[in-house]
Amino acid sequence: MALREIDLNMGPQHPSTHGVLRLKLAVDNEVVLRVVPVIGYLHRGMEKLWENLTYTQVVPLTDRLDYIAALSNNLGYVLAVEKLAGIEVPRRARYIRIVLAELQRLASHLAGLGFMANDIGAMSVLLYGFEAREGVLDIFEEYCGARLTVHGIRIGGVPHDLDGALVARIRMVIDGIPKRLAEIRTLLDENRIWKGRTVGVGVIGAGDAVDYGLTGPSLRASGVPWDIRKDIPYSSYDEFDFDVPLGRNGDVYDRYFIRLEEITQSIRIVRQALDGLPAGEISAKVPRVLKVPPGEVFHTIEAPKGVLGFYVKSNGTDKPERVKMKSPSFINLQSLEHMCKGNLFSDVVGILGSLDIVLGEIDK
Repeated sequence: MALREIDLNMGPQHPSTHGVLRLKLAVDNEVVLRVVPVIGYLHRGMEKLWENLTYTQVVPLTDRLDYIAALSNNLGYVLAVEKLAGIEVPRRARYIRIVLAELQRLASHLAGLGFMANDIGAMSVLLYGFEAREGVLDIFEEYCGARLTVHGIRIGGVPHDLDGALVARIRMVIDGIPKRLAEIRTLLDENRIWKGRTVGVGVIGAGDAVDYGLTGPSLRASGVPWDIRKDIPYSSYDEFDFDVPLGRNGDVYDRYFIRLEEITQSIRIVRQALDGLPAGEISAKVPRVLKVPPGEVFHTIEAPKGVLGFYVKSNGTDKPERVKMKSPSFINLQSLEHMCKGNLFSDVVGILGSLDIVLGEIDK
């Protein structure tokens, strides 16, 4: 039978493209032949904007990149500036940062799991995930007044300490999350409809995943043991005991499973950080007008969606000469065509959802 190629557009207003993303698809009946992501609809010129702001003024604008994990963006940029400026962050501040960063990972993964499940048709999981996520957002609101675009990290440390009441609240929230995870797993793990839509769908092997530059949970789902927190530790992560979950098949099901397991590990890290929270200052002494010595630096962290990197170049003034961001969603998106080829058109949405992209850090 002759090939009958049909061109289709999904987006940029499609509710399942996770933002203003357009996918140009070529299909033969229901089988996907090509997928070309078209980006740029949300472009805001962030990197150029940062060059006209002081180092301190840039920090709150990083909230708006991956807005589902705003605090992780704060941390990545601030660590790069501190490395370039030679600022030593107090140990207590480093521990508080880890608590906040792992709570942000929890919030991001709970939202990502919910969105992915909803894309495939399991709406109850979205509601369960968001209910658990609300408790984490309540903590952020109490800590710094924001819930989504959280501005919770400062150059040199953190803006606020963790008092006894907030520590108790954090413990209460993370103690309740495993119950919700168990309910999600009861609904999905052995559900034949769920497995039919995820097992063996959107497969990418370890070699191809590395070649495409895939990072984060999507890379580890293919069995590649790479986690910046373990392999190139930053902000005292080397002082904590946690595991790096790995998948075997690199399919949509494994990408779902890895995020579930990473939530469990994040809870484990938060508990250790709260138990061992050291005494001391929460911020280094940083000049009100920070002038960074000339030089350049590139620093990476393990954000919820993968490896997030910031390149910062200084010319000795209070404003960066150049800031460049390497965002995991942008890098991970290039593997979409490889995952979709040969699968059904109806699988595209589930595969895209399993990558957990956010257009805010793709277009920036």
